Amino acid sequence: MNDFQQARIALGTRLREMRAEAGLSGRDLAARLGWPQSRVSKLETGRQTATAADLDAWAEGTGHPADASELKGRLLALETSIRSWKRALAGGHRAVQEANVVQEQQAEHIRLFEAAIIPGLFQISEYARAVLTDVSERHGSPRDIDAGVRARLKRQEILYQPGHRVDALIWEPALLTVRCSPDAMIDQLDRLIGFMDLGSVTLGIVPLGARTHFSPKGGFWIIDDTLVVADTWSAEMWLDAVDDLALYRKIFQQLSDAAVYGRGAQRLIARARAVIESP
Repeated sequence: MNDFQQARIALGTRLREMRAEAGLSGRDLAARLGWPQSRVSKLETGRQTATAADLDAWAEGTGHPADASELKGRLLALETSIRSWKRALAGGHRAVQEANVVQEQQAEHIRLFEAAIIPGLFQISEYARAVLTDVSERHGSPRDIDAGVRARLKRQEILYQPGHRVDALIWEPALLTVRCSPDAMIDQLDRLIGFMDLGSVTLGIVPLGARTHFSPKGGFWIIDDTLVVADTWSAEMWLDAVDDLALYRKIFQQLSDAAVYGRGAQRLIARARAVIESP
């Protein structure tokens, strides 16, 4: 039995507990919700994956509407511990970016590392548009590019709101990985320097030539010390095991120790800008 199946069974066990605590039989709950009894049985035994609407109805039907958030949190963990990009993008870029907006608005402290791309939180519209267009072509997903760009830019609101802190590390090659037109790339690098003035942001650049204890791989985000979101070419992994969190915290600290900040980081950005500007 794989992890997905085990998680679905665990969610079903929780649903059965809620029904039992409400003093309802499966037939009673099905009648209350207007469902066939077989649907109640399949959800409780993990033979069918619940939808968010199912969980809202279940919480309401068992007299505990406030528990809907907990149930949907379990569903989210079930569906996204390894989330295929092709599957996630089936509904378009806007849906993915809006989910990121919610996650980041709820976070107090985000630590992130990107090896070959300017982080989404810092992207200008031209850069974001080019990146999302490339992603759509790569995965064959819907091309709701403009809506996706608007939703991605909305993520930057947390940088100007109290109660949020972002510690960002970028490997120097990301500054030279041209994902849009050269003119837009120069604007992106200039904007990156502007973000360094924000009190909510700490931005470091890991320079080429620095002695490191690691080989930079895919980017990752640590959300409030409770979740790691790590990218691969085909999927996004959500990791919350104690050992995984400890490992990624250690790697982030090693990256941070190798990075330069302030004027040192600005010099590296200016150097990348000069390379892109040169004929």
